[in-house]
Amino acid sequence: MGLRRPVEPFHRPYSGPEPPQPGRRPRRLIALLAAAVALAAAAVAVVLVVSGQRDEAAAPRRTPPDGRSQPPPGSAGGSPAPAQRVISALPAPCGTVAASTVERAVPKATRRQSANSTLTTCTYSSTGSAFRWLRVEAHLYAPGDTATPVQDAEGYYDAQWAQAHDAPLVRTVTLERQQGIGDEAYRWFKTDEGQPTVVGQVTARVRNAVFTVSYSEQAPRGGRRDARERACLDTAAAVAREVLTALNHF
Repeated sequence: MGLRRPVEPFHRPYSGPEPPQPGRRPRRLIALLAAAVALAAAAVAVVLVVSGQRDEAAAPRRTPPDGRSQPPPGSAGGSPAPAQRVISALPAPCGTVAASTVERAVPKATRRQSANSTLTTCTYSSTGSAFRWLRVEAHLYAPGDTATPVQDAEGYYDAQWAQAHDAPLVRTVTLERQQGIGDEAYRWFKTDEGQPTVVGQVTARVRNAVFTVSYSEQAPRGGRRDARERACLDTAAAVAREVLTALNHF
């Protein structure tokens, strides 16, 4: 037998661990962050849309007297209210009340009148009683004289209303708002402290004009002066409605 060749030691080649592929984790992280941001943006958009729908549904809607709904101010489809037509001139001083109405209020009356472009007055006086008379007075704030005709008429009306609360030489029995005549009106029943008369008065404003109707008669003898309140105020109100009709044609 020959000698065995000694076994040489086997050297295993060393191989270190493979390094991680560069950039793999950062790109995955960026992708996840981008997806999260997109999801959050979508959620915010949904919230804004829903919120806008709720706000639109909650906006008030006006319901005019005829019952038809209108969109709230500033919404699509809305339109501004048309400008209110002003009165350009006053009718004739004694041309606003029908002759039959005058005859019922003041039978066989004589009349006096005066007028200019902004003020007219007509007074019907009874030939049988110095205490029975009917007066119609109209004030106009013409658009040619002022840039704010309606506001000026409102100011004059307010001043008349204030003065009625502190009028001298009369005793106020009734002073209150009157519905259904012009844009605003009040009625006033008063007694004269110096003479045996009672007066029913209606003052009203229609746009840029203010008019006053006063009806006077002798106070009841031996009785309460306010016993004629309703009759006097009804007469003044009936005449005021005729004056309003006449003014609406000017």
